[in-house]
Amino acid sequence: MLIAFNKPYGVLCQFTDRGTPPRPTLAGFGLPAGVYPAGRLDHDSEGLLLLTDDGGLAHRLTDPRHKLPKTYWVQVEGDPQPAQLAALRAGVVLNDGPTRPAQARVLAPPALWPRDPPVRFRKSVPDAWLEIAISEGRNRQVRRMTAAVGLPTLRLVRVGIGPHRLDTLAPGAWRDVTAAVR
Repeated sequence: MLIAFNKPYGVLCQFTDRGTPPRPTLAGFGLPAGVYPAGRLDHDSEGLLLLTDDGGLAHRLTDPRHKLPKTYWVQVEGDPQPAQLAALRAGVVLNDGPTRPAQARVLAPPALWPRDPPVRFRKSVPDAWLEIAISEGRNRQVRRMTAAVGLPTLRLVRVGIGPHRLDTLAPGAWRDVTAAVR
């Protein structure tokens, strides 16, 4: 079984939380029994999370050797310049080594659901949207890449993993996409 889930902002990519106070987890969304996340999405990131009960499939979806691209819409602080986009496309050197080249382009502001809490707005600082696709999955990689080129991330929404797309799936909703992998 393969489930596409639109993870809301502030939800952990696990079914339990031992923190105090406990934070929202996947357990509160009526997901089918026996599925587990194939990969992770940070607490402060939103969007497509795939869950499966098939360990082999989970490995194929998450192992960087399979180079399955993950696509993100990223709201950044600043006005992206050609040199910054070129740096993302060439690969950025982070404290844990260079990244693989990314696909990066400026994106018109997408029609997304409102985020709670809303992204901070500052009249004197412009913001823009980028579409970034990467084929590896280091911890907070997209956020670190945009920061490294001088464009701090304000909001990050994963919209695709390989052929799987978020499309019109509402935050907190899920759908069975098992047929898409057969």
